Amino acid sequence: MSESSARYINNFPVWGEPIDDAVRQMTTCQKRADHCALMADHHPGYAVPIGGVIAYKNYVSPSGVGFDIGCGNKAVRLDIPADEVTRNIRQIMDDIYQTISFGIGMKNNERVDHPLFDNDPAWRIEVTQKLKLKKLAADQLGTVGSGNHYVDIFLDEEDRVWLGVHFGSRGLGHRLATHFIKAGGGRDGMHVEPVLLEANSQLGQEYIACMKLAGRYAYAGRDWVCERVARLLGTRIQEEVHNHHNYAWQEEHRGETYWVVRKGATPAFPGQRGFVGGSMGDVSVILEGVESRDAQKALYSTVHGAGRVMSRTQAAGRMRRRKRTGGQITRRMMMNWVNQAGVELRGAGTDESPHCYKRLPEVLDAHRTSVRILHTLKPVGVAMAGEDEFDPYKD
Repeated sequence: MSESSARYINNFPVWGEPIDDAVRQMTTCQKRADHCALMADHHPGYAVPIGGVIAYKNYVSPSGVGFDIGCGNKAVRLDIPADEVTRNIRQIMDDIYQTISFGIGMKNNERVDHPLFDNDPAWRIEVTQKLKLKKLAADQLGTVGSGNHYVDIFLDEEDRVWLGVHFGSRGLGHRLATHFIKAGGGRDGMHVEPVLLEANSQLGQEYIACMKLAGRYAYAGRDWVCERVARLLGTRIQEEVHNHHNYAWQEEHRGETYWVVRKGATPAFPGQRGFVGGSMGDVSVILEGVESRDAQKALYSTVHGAGRVMSRTQAAGRMRRRKRTGGQITRRMMMNWVNQAGVELRGAGTDESPHCYKRLPEVLDAHRTSVRILHTLKPVGVAMAGEDEFDPYKD
């Protein structure tokens, strides 16, 4: 097996440059966990760091999965010539931005039906009925939201066209997470102990059922957006890669069964493919897991993106401080970056500027022993919610 590239801090493996607040959060999580690990794109989150992987034998953690249950990435390769896309990229991005709903609390302009609204047992659980979540979910299915959620057009190393999307379970997941975190005794604040529910308890079983519903819903939304954009372009989907990165799976590792909570971490078992996005001005990748000591230590997980170098709140504060010195991160700076990268951008705020993110190739290099890059995707079109949108559906 390849030599490990992880370092151990407080007895758990950390890839990449350690971020103190995230390490501190994981140290708190470790008190009741059976295994912890931090991926190279880690940064602080609510109770559990984003980029964190935590295994429990007998618990599931709503704050570990996070508020955006089932957030994930999907990439599809399209049967359309690259020159047709690049020649018409402005019109394509206009059409995407006018067709797909971006932003907070948005309803889809097109009614989307799906079997999950009729055949999922979680709709019979009291919380879903009390909060009237089925109507909210039906209205929002296929909407993208804001923050770092996107619809992107890429070209790979063979000049083939890919479409990539990143978003989760929208208001459905957020309201379910909020309910179960509160029901489990969760406290406000970033540096608090994660909520743990006994997996076999009634509350734990209800959470697992609702998490699976939200995950199924997130998959359906990403499927619909990819299919809708393909239809918009008059093309067909040739292949697809699809993963959650905010979810809990029951898995076997070294002969023991665990609930493995991945918060901003992509499953990467040997041969399993994943789509990992960079910032709006950097490359993204299609990768697959490979067997190694690092893979085992990470419970067969890898990064979900480039990782922030500052939170959105910190980014806003840094912008204010810089404004007084004439050095603020401005929209002009962001546009200079994406224009130099040859990206046609729609929407996006400066808190999503590439300046606020690590470089994906550097992050991936920390996991070079546990993943293999299959395709490198260069962005040519990026669509995100507008600058004035703030996303309460946390990472």
